[in-house]
Amino acid sequence: MSSRYAPTSGLGRLVNDFEETAIAAILGLMTLITFVNVVLRYIFSTGLIWGLEAVTFLFAWLVLFGVSYAVKVTAHLGVDAVTNLLSLQMRRAIAIIAGVCCLVYAGLLVKGAWDYWANFANLPQTSGRWFPTGFEQMKPTSYRGWYEVVDIPFPSWLRWIEPIMNEGEHYEKLPRFIPYFILPFGMALLLFRFIQAFAAILSGKSDSLIVSHEAEDAVEDVRHMNAED
Repeated sequence: MSSRYAPTSGLGRLVNDFEETAIAAILGLMTLITFVNVVLRYIFSTGLIWGLEAVTFLFAWLVLFGVSYAVKVTAHLGVDAVTNLLSLQMRRAIAIIAGVCCLVYAGLLVKGAWDYWANFANLPQTSGRWFPTGFEQMKPTSYRGWYEVVDIPFPSWLRWIEPIMNEGEHYEKLPRFIPYFILPFGMALLLFRFIQAFAAILSGKSDSLIVSHEAEDAVEDVRHMNAED
């Protein structure tokens, strides 16, 4: 699938490569864990206790990566039946308004995601009701770094984080701040992609945020197939 917002800067290429690699790795891990669990269950009458929870977290990561990735590859759907009737200048003006709304929306998501994740990462939440105006002062009771997931065991190679996040106490399961990190990170990626899309509108490279016409493409494919028959 082509991308209207192809990476041109070093940062853009870095984010693009990371996104695609992460999505491929997550899909591979989900497939591997599920396959191993099926083999263990039906052949050896056992299984990975933590497999379902791990796949669930990986799927959540995949969805949140996919939100920003769909902006990049122009896969989000939209209705442009009305805007196509307008002049180019009007379409561009509406696209700018829509772009501002998307940036504000993504900014709110970043703030909300950070504030939620910060509870589990021993970090302060942002101040301000709608937009961050700074960071709140943390109290000793605000630390939640000791919260763990249900089944996924804590890998021994991560023991170095125990003095930092859990006052030296041992984790038995994976701390929640690790899988929950995708919340602020994924929303930050979405904001980055909306900034790219908005910049494309301002520079005249695009006149709309509605960039996918899968239904029209499907109808066209069927028409060609019927014509060949």
